[in-house]
Amino acid sequence: MHAATLRNLERAAGKMATAAIARMDDNLSWYRNMPPEHRSWIGLVAQAGIAAFTEWFRHPDAPQAISTDVFGTAPRELTRAVTLRQTVEMIRTTIEVVEEAIDEVAAPGAEDALREAVLVYAREIAFATAQVYAQAAEARGAWDARLEALVVNSLLSGDADEGVLSRAAALGWGAPDRVMVVMGSAPAGDSELVVEAIRRAARHAKLHVLTGVLGARLVVVVGEKKPRSGDRLWDPVVAARSLIGQFADGPVVIGPTVSDLLSATRSAQAAAAGLRACSAWPDAPRPVQADDLLPERALAGDQQARRQLVEEIYAPLDEAGSALLDTLSVYLEQASSLEGAARMLFVHPNTVRYRLRRVTDVTGYAPSDVRSAFTLRIALALGRLQQS
Repeated sequence: MHAATLRNLERAAGKMATAAIARMDDNLSWYRNMPPEHRSWIGLVAQAGIAAFTEWFRHPDAPQAISTDVFGTAPRELTRAVTLRQTVEMIRTTIEVVEEAIDEVAAPGAEDALREAVLVYAREIAFATAQVYAQAAEARGAWDARLEALVVNSLLSGDADEGVLSRAAALGWGAPDRVMVVMGSAPAGDSELVVEAIRRAARHAKLHVLTGVLGARLVVVVGEKKPRSGDRLWDPVVAARSLIGQFADGPVVIGPTVSDLLSATRSAQAAAAGLRACSAWPDAPRPVQADDLLPERALAGDQQARRQLVEEIYAPLDEAGSALLDTLSVYLEQASSLEGAARMLFVHPNTVRYRLRRVTDVTGYAPSDVRSAFTLRIALALGRLQQS
């Protein structure tokens, strides 16, 4: 009975494959709407599936590489052109056609045996389908991870160009309106798990991210779109705190906010410079903005920080008149004493107080604050060096 059934299967294989394709054309709208090339791939897979069943029925106890037999005709094209759900529908349709042909194909008395063989084979095909799509997903995931790391490294090295935008778009980067780079130490362990944890935290916070572990550093490019109902206050620190749990112990530095991905090179380089200089400020908050580390960055040799201190602090004070520069300099030299500065300048303490308020208005740094006074002192020194 087995030999007779096998002969009938071999003769009916082409007919069953044709019937399966015709039924897919009748019942599956996505199949009808596919281009001819994709339809031909699916036809090849259906024919291969029935042929593989025939071979499997011939030697049911022999090990069979079903995924290779069935999907080897077009594995890469199949997983790109057809979703897993569509593949399941295709296989279900083909199995239904084979089941309906059992009474016709099986030798007398062998119907139950053939029906049981179809059920077992259907289970094996299901496992093979899952394996093919899992392998394709793993390959895409590994490729995406390498591509993402390449984008992040390009931003950090200053090599960003239009190609970075196309690669980021391929990764699903949604062109947010505000972008910044957050950088800190990478935790020990599997970097893929770290990256996935960053993505989960970003989804929860409704943020766009591109991330990668580069050496000992974890780098996250963070983006946010402005809401349609109006702009809400963008707080880089709040955004960074939603991701900070994925970093290892130690400083986490936030680069300045920029308008697009190509400009994120500036944010990445500032964050990297801040991370290198952060050891000079042991009590820095976590996370800390790179602009809050300008004096430490300048002392560490960061030319951008030096330019920024001169352009944003010294130059505006110089333009505002010598009285503000002289008053600030004397005040800092007198250990932030109003009375001492007033005596040195031969003015009333209220005059010193008024000028210091003007310094705050012009620079955004209050001389009475210890941290701000340190920043102002470094800016004054750099400005004088530049003018000497």
